[in-house]
Amino acid sequence: MANLGFIGLGVMGGNMVARLLEKGHAVTGYNRTRSKAQWLIDRGMKWADSPRVVVQRSHVTFTMVTNATALAAVTDGPDGLLAGFSTGKFHIDMSTISPDVSRALAAKVREKGADMVDAPVSGSIITLQQGKLSVMVGGRKETFERLKPLLQDIGPKVTHVGDNGVALSMKIAVNLQLAVQMMAFSEGVLLAEKSGIPREVAVDVMVHSAIASPMIQYRGPFVIEQPKEAWFDVNMMQKDMLLAMELGRKLNVPLPTTALSNELLTAARGMGWEKTDFAVIFDVLARMSGVSK
Repeated sequence: MANLGFIGLGVMGGNMVARLLEKGHAVTGYNRTRSKAQWLIDRGMKWADSPRVVVQRSHVTFTMVTNATALAAVTDGPDGLLAGFSTGKFHIDMSTISPDVSRALAAKVREKGADMVDAPVSGSIITLQQGKLSVMVGGRKETFERLKPLLQDIGPKVTHVGDNGVALSMKIAVNLQLAVQMMAFSEGVLLAEKSGIPREVAVDVMVHSAIASPMIQYRGPFVIEQPKEAWFDVNMMQKDMLLAMELGRKLNVPLPTTALSNELLTAARGMGWEKTDFAVIFDVLARMSGVSK
């Protein structure tokens, strides 16, 4: 059992903490809004008033925040997590950010005598709760081996893919396909529907066909009814698409379907759907097709 810290207790981060508590670990947590962490405090998580205190109380500290701006907010300054690091401590950042930003942070962590890996995940809140989450890890091999058992308590599939930042490149390569698949699926459903096939029938056929990736199986039904709470909203999805296109430009890899999917996400934001699950790509295409939801 380990003495852990966790910063960023949103939907995914909070449920990760719940799994770590179930495995018997001691967890000290911090979130910008304490009320969102109360359910974890009720389950035994200890609360800290700043990221620095979390790190000081923990051997290994996780972060799981929205973007690079949010990560800097909990990293820098006298109460930031960097102020708490010392020799022998470890940082696991599970946020999806630019590989270059992650590498720069890892260098700062090492200046403190600690070490860091980037460990973004593939999956949704459902796969996390089912214990099927996949974790990609970038960093020193020896650090990965030390931290792997902790990561396996969050998700069973944990893969070391290379040096710091490389796991984020892998995550971006995976995530761009979510919106691209959703776009293609939506086009197929709308083509079937306008041919006279009921939407429910088209969806049922497709989610049991050769094109039914896990993402399509989970999100396909969203074209019939959106979830009450977005699993991964338009703003979050578009952040990852922009990271993908930035990486594509840097590496001279054309990403035409990524760019087109990104435009549909922009349209969704223009229609006021930025907080809706990114499966709302279907609604954008439906409106363009003259089909009512």
